[in-house]
Amino acid sequence: MTVVPDLTSPDLLDDPYPLLARWRAAGPMLRSEREGRWVATTHAAVSAVLRNRSLGRLWTDWEPSEQMEPFNTLHRNQLMENEPPEHTRMRRLLAGAFSRGHVERMGPRIEVLADEMLDDLADDLRAGRPVDLLARYAEPMPVFVIADLLGVPREDHERLRDWSQAIVHMYEQGVGDDVRAAAVTASSEFAAYVREVVELRRREPGDDLVSDLVRERQDGKGFSDDELVATVVLLLNAGHEASVNVFGNGMHALLSHRDQLARVTGGEVSVATALEELIRYDAPLQMFERTATTDVEVAGVTVRAGETVACLMGSANRDADVFERADDFDVARDPNSHVGFGMGLHFCLGAPLARVELEITVRRLLERFPTIALTGVAPRRPTWVLRGYESLEVTLT
Repeated sequence: MTVVPDLTSPDLLDDPYPLLARWRAAGPMLRSEREGRWVATTHAAVSAVLRNRSLGRLWTDWEPSEQMEPFNTLHRNQLMENEPPEHTRMRRLLAGAFSRGHVERMGPRIEVLADEMLDDLADDLRAGRPVDLLARYAEPMPVFVIADLLGVPREDHERLRDWSQAIVHMYEQGVGDDVRAAAVTASSEFAAYVREVVELRRREPGDDLVSDLVRERQDGKGFSDDELVATVVLLLNAGHEASVNVFGNGMHALLSHRDQLARVTGGEVSVATALEELIRYDAPLQMFERTATTDVEVAGVTVRAGETVACLMGSANRDADVFERADDFDVARDPNSHVGFGMGLHFCLGAPLARVELEITVRRLLERFPTIALTGVAPRRPTWVLRGYESLEVTLT
């Protein structure tokens, strides 16, 4: 019997892994005629698609284009939605700015920030009151970090987070008119906010990433104004959503496997090593698409020019051909060749900063509160492409 993957299946929401396992067993590349695309299910197939230069990110404006223009403009001008030579130019500029010590500079700031935020939780936890780790720790943290990196006020974190969430909801399957309208509004307001920041940094440059990008623009070799705005928005969107979901999914797995938690809190396994398993075990980004620019063969099938391939990242991370006991949560897993940060040309440029931020965030939490425990069942967000929890309540045992 032919297996036809349905990427709108409700079975993907709560626990996608049994369904992903059935698809993976059916073959590395499956065809969904109704959706008009291929689905890559195995680690090898996903890796092959992500590394193949004939399979790229080709942006297509959402329709109606006049109504969707604020959203389309942000994506049309960011490096994640472009291929060479535009992607090469933009990535070189951004990598050059990142290489000026920004990640190293942020490490001590994140340590201080984590301690300040944990101080704020301490009274409630020690008094036995449940604390939502997502709302009070994980969600503000990456926005604060990106705000510091970009040189924008921390007190704007709620607006930045709300804009980011409205935009990334568009990456789900079958979004409705309400989601589109919210994304357009957020895109307009976010872009206007960033333009004000850019103008301020032109007048008053600092030691932040936006100032570095503005200097490159003034030297005549940098981003256009639209590209600069889109790049700043991309950094916040990618840095926030991925970090929150890695933390939430990973901490839920860790607190649900007390034997594995004890290996970390007891010092047997470092947080840096465990972090890679937190990323692999319950992927925060379950799907990424590529489009063929020419006919290309992948895992024995021919993807025609113009056809898309949905790479199932969560499925690749549970592939038993690559990971021993792939469905087990093992904080000491090494090597751990997960695809959490992508592969190939579009490998996540912010991966070093994300690892620093998450390692500090998890480590300081467990050092301060090693007896932390879940209070009950954590509710899932009603999305699966960006997979995460609505809340994560904990107490001390």
